[in-house]
Amino acid sequence: MAKDIKAPAGKIAPAPSAKDEVAEFLRKVAATPAQRAGGSNGRLIFAIDATASRQPTWDRASHLQHEMFEEAAAIGGLELQVAFFRGFGEFRATRWTADSKALIRPMSRVFCLGGHTQIERVLKHALKETKKERINALVYVGDCMEEDADALCHLAGQLGMLKVPVFVFQEGHDRIAENCFRQIAKLSGGAYCRFDSASAAMLRTLLRAVAAYAAGGRTALSDFSRKAGGEATLLLDQIK
Repeated sequence: MAKDIKAPAGKIAPAPSAKDEVAEFLRKVAATPAQRAGGSNGRLIFAIDATASRQPTWDRASHLQHEMFEEAAAIGGLELQVAFFRGFGEFRATRWTADSKALIRPMSRVFCLGGHTQIERVLKHALKETKKERINALVYVGDCMEEDADALCHLAGQLGMLKVPVFVFQEGHDRIAENCFRQIAKLSGGAYCRFDSASAAMLRTLLRAVAAYAAGGRTALSDFSRKAGGEATLLLDQIK
């Protein structure tokens, strides 16, 4: 677990390293209780910001999304839904499915359009879905926030009350977005992690870790880390 850094008088404490953030993220994933009814599939919503600011990384994100779906399919027992927003008030969500190819095909045709963020709609959608049938986690990938932070935090708190953790991945270093994203993760009982154009491998590992958790809880997360080896194994050692 990452520890608070106390700086000597007159000095500024160093910011947490990417490795520390990843270790803390996986620790929180592992500590999150899996909410699954006996014998039922895990259910995971993967929500993405498809506004114009994400265009430079859209192709890579699509590849990582594919790998997350493949990991979930290999683990078994996980239903997926992809939601995205873009343009002028456009928000869409796919049908629930355990077939990763059924999601990859329609998402491969999505392109970015300029517009404001619609994170509020994402959180409200997750609330609506889990009230119909429990979902295990919401993954959100975005780079900025252009909405009322208090309203978003209120919705995140409602998800927390319903035991739906939000795992937030932030692209870039927008301070306003980071503050809000960290609060959303905290209030929902989820976790926050930042990534950038140089850390595609880290995003891949974390997304696949969340997919493993949603499908099979902490046991599946541990199995995934052993199978992945390398950095994933080292990170698992840090969160035990």
